[in-house]
Amino acid sequence: KQWYQRRVAITAGIGTLDGANVEMAEEMGEDNIFIFGMKVDEVQQLWDQGYETRRYLARLPELQLALSQISTGYFNPAEPHKFRDFAEQLISNDRFCVIADYESYLKVQEEVSELYMDWIKWTEKCLYNIASAGKFSSDRTIKQYADEIWDIKPVEVDLNPPKE
Repeated sequence: KQWYQRRVAITAGIGTLDGANVEMAEEMGEDNIFIFGMKVDEVQQLWDQGYETRRYLARLPELQLALSQISTGYFNPAEPHKFRDFAEQLISNDRFCVIADYESYLKVQEEVSELYMDWIKWTEKCLYNIASAGKFSSDRTIKQYADEIWDIKPVEVDLNPPKE
């Protein structure tokens, strides 16, 4: 049971600094979330300079191999071409800079693995994550989206109680 709790308690353990991860970092503290990859201005600079995935892949033979295996059906021999388009699209049009962020991801994943071996520090980070999770309840999030994004108001609905 302890192993299970230890495995799942870092809720937003590792991610790029965008979307909900920005809010999570604010709530739990940047020391309690693992962020990898480029920031917005760095991504823009990469695109302005002409992002070429093949330049990144040239120095990442393990990623080249993984994409080749995905493309040729290594992981899905029953349907060997099922994911070829995915791999080819990632290489030719990596609009989310997945390949550019790969090395940063590996570095942060090593930090996660190291921390996992230190029970006390891992538990502390887990507790910060758990204690900070309240803001991310679905009720609050849906209400905020309704107010700020969708511009809709709640509607009262009378429901008959279920028949017993």
